[in-house]
Amino acid sequence: MSSKTVQLTTAQAIIRYLANQFIEVDGKEIRICGGGFGIFGHGNVTCLGEALYNHQGELPLYRGQNEQSMGFAAAAYAKQWLRQRFMLCTASAGPGTSNLLSSAALAHANRLPMLMLCGDSFLTRLPDPVLQQLEHFNNPTLGVNDAFKAVTRYWDRITHPAQVIQSLPAALATMLDPSDCGPAFLGLPQDVQGWTCDYPESFFERRVHRIRRSSPDEREIADAAALLKTANRPLIIAGGGVQYSGAVNELTAFADKHQIPVVETIAGRANLLATHPLNAGPIGVTGSNSANNLAEQADVILAVGTRLQDFTTGSWTAFSHEARFISINAARHDAGKHMSTPVVGDAKLGLLALGEACTDYRTPLDWTGVASEERKAWDTYVADNVSYGNRPNSYARAIGVVNELCDPRDRVVAAAGGLPAEVTANWRTLDIGTVDVEFGYSCMGYEIAGGWGARIAQSEREPDKDTIVFTGDGSYLLMNSDIYSSVLTGKKLIVLVLDNGGFAVINKLQNNTGNESFNNLIADCPTVPEPFAVDFEAHAASMGAHAETVSNPAELGEAFKRAKAANKTYVICMKVDAYEGWTAEGHAWWEVGTPHVTSSDKVRVAHEDWESTRPKQRRGV
Repeated sequence: MSSKTVQLTTAQAIIRYLANQFIEVDGKEIRICGGGFGIFGHGNVTCLGEALYNHQGELPLYRGQNEQSMGFAAAAYAKQWLRQRFMLCTASAGPGTSNLLSSAALAHANRLPMLMLCGDSFLTRLPDPVLQQLEHFNNPTLGVNDAFKAVTRYWDRITHPAQVIQSLPAALATMLDPSDCGPAFLGLPQDVQGWTCDYPESFFERRVHRIRRSSPDEREIADAAALLKTANRPLIIAGGGVQYSGAVNELTAFADKHQIPVVETIAGRANLLATHPLNAGPIGVTGSNSANNLAEQADVILAVGTRLQDFTTGSWTAFSHEARFISINAARHDAGKHMSTPVVGDAKLGLLALGEACTDYRTPLDWTGVASEERKAWDTYVADNVSYGNRPNSYARAIGVVNELCDPRDRVVAAAGGLPAEVTANWRTLDIGTVDVEFGYSCMGYEIAGGWGARIAQSEREPDKDTIVFTGDGSYLLMNSDIYSSVLTGKKLIVLVLDNGGFAVINKLQNNTGNESFNNLIADCPTVPEPFAVDFEAHAASMGAHAETVSNPAELGEAFKRAKAANKTYVICMKVDAYEGWTAEGHAWWEVGTPHVTSSDKVRVAHEDWESTRPKQRRGV
């Protein structure tokens, strides 16, 4: 190792290090950090900005319009690259950085890598209190950046330039670790960013990293195999971790060999093609009758790469009390949930090892026959649900039109509101890994920003395909400025704005629990004297996008064809009914808090009905 040193500022060292970290993907060595998203302010422009300027060829910096949306874009970028690459986000001290909190939480909940390089207060405290500094009278070390400790996997405040030598590799190791993957945060005091250190040149040498594959313990595999062999009605739950592990082929081969039906989580959508004979549909609250009927009857459930959140488990009512779980997961925390027989390790290696230990096991034919009939019935329902004719405009009908006309490799992005449920239930997967329904944190505003980040990643791999964004009017109004970003950067999106006049899915929940419509639909807001509709077409056009408004699904189809042919972002707006056309089948119970005491008979009856399902809820850890 060379003993030579080079004098650099803290900021320069961080960026130079990142520019020299590589990973092998599909036989090619590429930078782990694909670049970044940045909004400069007084807390990061003078030093970190100077460093980024000198490396803009290796680490392209996309200027966002909002720090929160930058974080969403970074998360979607990491999803598209299956966690093999990440983007950095840089924000100024104060509100610029605190705007990243929601996106950090989203990345944390979804186990996604993202590096935040954020301004911080002066370490010397000589100019205190500075602009946008929060003062805690009894703890001068405490600031806004400390809030990120709850929503990151790795957190550090760089208080001396030499710390970078330890902290950066540790942050990178966290982001590349399947068992601990998530966002990393480095607080960069404004003075420390510009301080210098004589760094060893060896620190900046080109390095090629690998994502660790943890082999499962032989004894855990033996226990899992012994349990699986007892199954008369086995079921596989395939989560997003299957794709991150690159285990789609192993999952398919395992299911085919043992003839076990497979259901998908929201994050695991597009693990199998819709036409695969063992694909039994999406499971859970926003799932399918086929998957949920099988889950209720299954005696052994093999959960692969899923954290088993409540929308997957129906708040733990989707399974019988006697059902036993096996969980293959790189994260010990997830593998042991609900008294599962844990297999802590990589999904690909876990499936291969379990397959070898269960060579002679095959599911009884009557169970696979039940699964096949359930899926046929669900396919018939979906085909009818997405057809339009003389029916009201709905999310499902819009989804059906796009599903029919898109390229199999186009990427679909949706998040929050009613669209995650409708896309999950009604989308028929045309190719592997083409669906991003963000429901780990269910964050409004992810749709367009996430679409932009996904498109940046997609353009690096499949530039001739499209990223298609489904968003409601509520999410659009919350965060839409990355339409402008996509036009500015030449990263074309196709955005469908489906306008139901407010937060219609929450209005639906409000009504389903016996409550009157209140403050969700614009028409039901008591502080709105004269409701009116937003001209989304004009708004999108003002940001440089092609835009048009259609009246029905038939017109939507023609507009979608024009969008496919366009050379820049294209926004299609269509009103949908707030009350009619929701997917009525396929739901599991979901635990929500309902009033135990009320003066409303409707609310009381709804509460009693909701609680009537509670005896089905499994008790676990």
